Amino acid sequence: MAGYRKLGRTSSQRKALLRNQVTDLLYYGKIRTTEAKAKEIRKIAEGLIALGVKEKDNFHEETVQAKVVRKNAEGKRVKEDGKVVFDTVEKTIKKDNPSRLHARRQMAKVLYTRKEIPQAAAKRKANTKTVDVTEKLFGEYAHKYANRNGGYTRIVKIGQRKGDAAMEVLIELV
Repeated sequence: MAGYRKLGRTSSQRKALLRNQVTDLLYYGKIRTTEAKAKEIRKIAEGLIALGVKEKDNFHEETVQAKVVRKNAEGKRVKEDGKVVFDTVEKTIKKDNPSRLHARRQMAKVLYTRKEIPQAAAKRKANTKTVDVTEKLFGEYAHKYANRNGGYTRIVKIGQRKGDAAMEVLIELV
């Protein structure tokens, strides 16, 4: 007997499907899918959340010098002699320790990056921003589930789908 469900797809299609659904689950908090897919998604998502909880505080902060463009009151770049003027400022950045960096890369193998389009700029590429789901895992979910030992997802049965009578469920983060 296999250690996972085949879901009637080739391996590459199955991996892409599961990656997409796990990314959506972690981005939106809940998704609607079939029972078999939800059980596979649960395995992957709970492993990623557990990894995020384990490595949530494994970083250190450093203060660095950074050059930033000087801007005037209207927010436009200041130029002197045709060249842009830079100011040096101190910034505090988070640097991952090696184990957290490894965890981040393990998550990146599974999760896709999400594009977020504001409602005002619908159907235009101009104001899209990329959302890092791994950062959401380390930031939001890791602190939310820090005192919990597993069981980060819940599967609620909705009923049978009209077309093929497949059992539909709602999988959500607890």
